[in-house]
Formats: sequence, structure tokens, C-alpha cells
Amino acid sequence: MDRYDTYKDSGVSWLGNIPKHWKVSKVKHILFHKKKTSNPELNCGSISFGKIVYKDDESVPEHTKAAYQELLIGEFLINPLNLNFDLKSLRTAISNKNVVVSTGYIVLKNDNKTDKRFIKWLLHQFDVSFMKTLGAGVRQTLNYTDVKNSYFPVLPKEEQTTIANFLDYKTEKINRFIKKKKQLIKVLNEQKYAITNQAVTKGLDPNVSMKNSGIEWLGNVPEHWEVKKLKYVANCFPSNVDKHSLEDEKEVRLCNYTDVYKNDFITNAMELMIATAKDDQIIKFALKKGDVIITKDSETADDIANPALVIENLENVICGYHLSIMRPYSKLKGEYLLRALQCKPINVQFELCSNGVTRVGLGVADMKKAQIPLPPIEEQNNISNFIQSELDTIDKTISTIEKEITLVEEYKTALIAETVTGKIDVRDFKLPQVATQFAMVAEESSNYKNRN
Repeated sequence: MDRYDTYKDSGVSWLGNIPKHWKVSKVKHILFHKKKTSNPELNCGSISFGKIVYKDDESVPEHTKAAYQELLIGEFLINPLNLNFDLKSLRTAISNKNVVVSTGYIVLKNDNKTDKRFIKWLLHQFDVSFMKTLGAGVRQTLNYTDVKNSYFPVLPKEEQTTIANFLDYKTEKINRFIKKKKQLIKVLNEQKYAITNQAVTKGLDPNVSMKNSGIEWLGNVPEHWEVKKLKYVANCFPSNVDKHSLEDEKEVRLCNYTDVYKNDFITNAMELMIATAKDDQIIKFALKKGDVIITKDSETADDIANPALVIENLENVICGYHLSIMRPYSKLKGEYLLRALQCKPINVQFELCSNGVTRVGLGVADMKKAQIPLPPIEEQNNISNFIQSELDTIDKTISTIEKEITLVEEYKTALIAETVTGKIDVRDFKLPQVATQFAMVAEESSNYKNRN
């Protein structure tokens, strides 16, 4: 893109060189700190990933809400707290709703000399490039003084508006692209589940004779298949090895909850934590090739019994707490068991059996009574190989899409930075007519929602 004809040093680290006709000024001369005004009639709000969102009023005591400060449409909000908590989270926003917010927030207003949308993008870049370096203390918190004495560029309002139009238009197109790509990833993941479910419950031969399995959730299965409870085809037992390290115990590599939750396969190459265990624990819970490990505890019932398969002989690796081992007998292959447990109609049995209040758990008896369709060994191998091949193809497509999203997000980040700091010249940008009409409709729609 074009650059401005001449530049000068702004003297401000996060701005660098700026166009020669731009100036710099302290924020306090551009944005004004709004006096804390209470308005308990309004809903509570907060900032989340660069947007103002409603907060559950019932979770805020009346006396606390009465002390909250007013934030109106078109005003700016900065979250100055715990800047080191999430470095990627945007902490500035322009409000699109009338709310009250915690007094810990900083509320700012602009005057008619500046374009609100340009200030929004400028605050965005200030947040990304500089603001998080201003915080102090263990919690890395800043105050209004830190903000007001920082420097912003000063440029003609007409130019601000053009920059805002450019960024609104470009980022909207980018966001639509990213949204569509993420929707495609969702569809592909659903396709993975569908492939697994079909292969595990119906097999690979569409012409095979079927029979009633006698189980409502499973329906018909190939005529030559069996349906067995897990206790007849695998040894199921939970681990009691925690993450401690004691001097009188032996050092081991511990396969933990997250290792299983985040992976389909457990390998020697994984970076597992070091802990200790007793001799009898090492004998009982040492992981073997072909073992399937499941998460036996979870915060929610619909997220329990996530499986992972041990695909090679491991060196001194034992199963950790909150996990259970399923060790297949001769009629069951670990590769097939993995896919069976990833099949929703089968996994839902564990969901229904789990119990608890703040956390849910799965007992040994509940694991053992779960039923799975059981093809002959050769067919189990064929089903496992088919699923793996199909999933590999889909995963490669997903990986390519994720790389596209990453590149486009990096491009958007660079585009915002280059534009608001004057590294590229967009003064000749004209908002397409369709986009202009869309912006007008969107603004009218927003105003209507706020009035009602």
C-alpha cells in the first residue's frame, strides 16, 4: 500500500515515525475522564475481548451496583486491572449499550474534534502495543494518570474518518472470512464424528445383513457382530497415583488428565511430568501398548470418558489420578476401543452414569457395564484403519484452514497497526456504495435495539 510522502520521528515509542503533518498530544487533551456517575436503573456491564457485554445483575449486590459508574453509548472503556492475566485479551472498547460498570474501570469521552470510530481503533492499537507495559505492582494495574500522560497522534478529523472507514470495511471482510473458515472447521469436525459413529456402529459394508442389537440407543448392527459389556472384553481399573514426589518412592513419568484429554494417542515422545510412585503402583498402573485411558472425572457429565490410546511401549510411564485404564482382552483391539469410546451413542452411557455435584465422576462398576458393539478382530482392524485414514485426511484440511486463519489474523493485526500509526496512506479510500448502505442499515438497527 502507498506510504505518505514524508515522515518525522514522533518521539513516542509505540508510534515510531508518523506522517509529517501529524502531531502528537497527551491523551488528556484528546480524551476526557468521565466523572463517575451512578445510574442504578441501567443493567450491569463489563468488557470482554474488546466488546461491552451485559453482566448478570443478580450476581451484583444492590449496594455494589449503586456504586457502579455510568457508561453510555459512544463512550470508551478501559479495563486497567490485572494486565498480566491475559496478554492477548483486548482491554479497551467503545460502548454500544448503556450500562453501569465497576468503578475499577476507566470511562473516557471524546469531543467533536475526533471521530469516535478512529479513537476506537487508536485505543485498540494503544492497548496492543503499549498499554500493557504501563501497569505496576504484582497484579500489573494502571490508573488514569498512566493513560492521560501517554501520547496519541493528532490528525485532521476528515483523515480520521477515512481511516476508520477503511479499517471498519477491511476488518469486517476479514472477520467474515475467518467466521466462514471456523464454520468449515466445525463442519469438518462433525464429519469426523459422523464417520466414527457410522463405522463403529454399522461397519464398513453397506450391504451387510443387519440385526436388532436389542439396545435402543444402538439400533441395528451387522448380523455377525456381538454386543458385549466392557467387563467381558477389557479389564477396567482407576489409578490412585497423584502428582507428589516422595524420597522413599521411585521416580516415574506420569500420564496426567490433560495428556489424555488433549490427545488421541499417548507416546514416548510426549513431555510427561516427573513424579514418584510405590512399587505396587508401578506394577499395577504402568501403561502398556494397546491400553486405552479415559478421563473418569470432569466438571460436566457431557465431557467425561474422553479416551486416549497407548500406541507404543512406554518407558517408565504410569497412569495418573482422575484417569482409568481399560486394558483389552484378546477379543478387543485397543485401536477399535478408542474409536468406540469416541462414538457418541456409546460414550453417552458414561455421561448418564456419572454422578456428582461440583464435579462428576465415573465409578468402576459403571465403566464395566457399558456395552459396545464387537466385530471380529480382523474387522476391528479394518474399521480402525479406515477411521484413521479418513480422519488424517480431514485433519490435514483442518490444519491448512487453521494456518489460513492464523495468517489472516496476523494480516489484520498488521493492517490496524500500520493504518492508525500512519505507516500506510489510505486517504484516497472510498467506501463502496454497498458497504455504505450496509453501514447505514447496521447503525439504524443498532439504534433501534438500543431504543427498545
